[in-house]
Amino acid sequence: MASGDLRAELKCSVCWNIYTDPVMLKCGHNFCRVCIDCVLDTQEGSGGYSCPVCREKFQDRSALHRNITLHNIAENLVSDHSDEEESRVFCTHCVDSPVPAVRSCLLCEVSLCDKHLKVHKKSPEHILCDPTLSMESRKCSVHKKILEYYCTEDETCICISCCMIGGHKGHEMESLDEASEKKKETLRNILQRHLTKREETEERVQSLQEQRRKVEEKAAGDTERVTALFIDLRKRLEDLEKRVLRDITGQVVWVSSSILDFIRDLEIKKEELSRKMRHIEKLCNMTDPLTVLQESDTGDLCDTEDGDNEDRDELFEIEEEDNEESDRGDSSDTEDEDNAESDTGDLCDTEDGDNEDRERHEELLHDGGGLDVAGVLHTGLSDIITEVNVYFYIQGAADILLDVNTAHKDLYTSDDRKTVSRSDIDQNHPETPERFRFWPQVLSSQSFSSGRHYWEVDVGGLDKWRVGMCYPSMDRGGGQSLIGCNSKSWGLYRNDNQYWVIHNSNWIPLPANISSYTVRIYLDYEAGRISFYDLCDPIRHLYTFTTTFTEPLHAVLGVWEGCIKICGWNQEL
Repeated sequence: MASGDLRAELKCSVCWNIYTDPVMLKCGHNFCRVCIDCVLDTQEGSGGYSCPVCREKFQDRSALHRNITLHNIAENLVSDHSDEEESRVFCTHCVDSPVPAVRSCLLCEVSLCDKHLKVHKKSPEHILCDPTLSMESRKCSVHKKILEYYCTEDETCICISCCMIGGHKGHEMESLDEASEKKKETLRNILQRHLTKREETEERVQSLQEQRRKVEEKAAGDTERVTALFIDLRKRLEDLEKRVLRDITGQVVWVSSSILDFIRDLEIKKEELSRKMRHIEKLCNMTDPLTVLQESDTGDLCDTEDGDNEDRDELFEIEEEDNEESDRGDSSDTEDEDNAESDTGDLCDTEDGDNEDRERHEELLHDGGGLDVAGVLHTGLSDIITEVNVYFYIQGAADILLDVNTAHKDLYTSDDRKTVSRSDIDQNHPETPERFRFWPQVLSSQSFSSGRHYWEVDVGGLDKWRVGMCYPSMDRGGGQSLIGCNSKSWGLYRNDNQYWVIHNSNWIPLPANISSYTVRIYLDYEAGRISFYDLCDPIRHLYTFTTTFTEPLHAVLGVWEGCIKICGWNQEL
């Protein structure tokens, strides 16, 4: 192919210049990296991308892979063309118009085109070489003769005089062609090493560019997930704030109501005490000793809380009698003392009543509202932090296997021990102490006694199932062996589109349905947490149990219909 045709093939269809750092699209067309990046940038947000040459469309932005071969060809062509322009030599005799020289004569010190070369003398003293502009550089600086030999000892080019009478006499000599070939061989080896290093450098550049692309793609995915997470976190924080403030307000209302009730009781007691004080003062002012003594002999003078109302009624009766006596104009001390005798029994308070009032008073003074705000906030925020941890633990999960020796007789376990299904046919499992005998359940062979872990199950849209974690000491027979119906297991249960979390037979209904077919169970053993998540987009937290674990924990599945599959698990997040 002619040089002009080759240059045309090496031109970018965007900038129409020789390729600079050429890259290739999926369709096979090549462009300068900068040029195609600009084109793709302009297509951003248009719903797709297309090649500027063939218009082939791409849904996603195409990864740009460097075309190393094309890059090397373009680089060599540019270099050769530049060198050709710089070193071009013209014929010395063509003075009217410059004609490129094909040879130079070192004896005559002229450059010749094809025409003048034909008429040039061919005698041996006329030494022809490639066209050159520096004739003097090809002659010995001492003897002014043409350089014809190479002194291997001094590593320099010399003339015949240098060999015979000069300073190189007796040295090992080589012809220029022979020495040149040896040096070319050395240079070829060096060139090959440089070529290998350059290819390695190109590969490193390409791998780094690929890594940059992966980082950018991951960053875009993380940005989307973090944005969704913070939307969810803000909602959870707002819900936590509303719940805590609602609890504070409710506690204030309860304490205020209790204080007001107690104040009313104390006001009534204060009135009772004032009445008793007036009656005692009345007795103390009586002059008849018999009346005073008879008053003290009327029975038990100490009243109780239960007798307050009776004493109050009796006081009203005495006051009415006193009023009637006053109306009749009887002012004798004897009659007044007689009327007062029936009320002496309620003049003395009891210590029990005082102690109760004192305790109630101290309780209301030092209760502080009764709400552990710090504890509520700590629990709520810990749940949110746990969810953040789980949200970003999306590494590839290893295998978790089911323990066939624990499977109920109606359960069939797949060969890979990841799927369990309910069968109407007795599987004829051998009787073992570990096997569930009452409920269709099965344990995992792995147990967890430390660290943070999660595992996921595909419930496949079934109407009834249970999943969770349990101690190995959980009963295997009887109704108490059901997941969640004992103190040794924690479970998530679905039945007829209703969901509960269960522990120790305490059923807690969940407000919303699970929207996906996959459930995640998350364990933080040291923190004493078992959490359940719906693997929708974004991940949704369902519930967290908090306790102190005393045994290793196994995954446990309950299957009443269809099949449940373990998707995977992750150990030590």
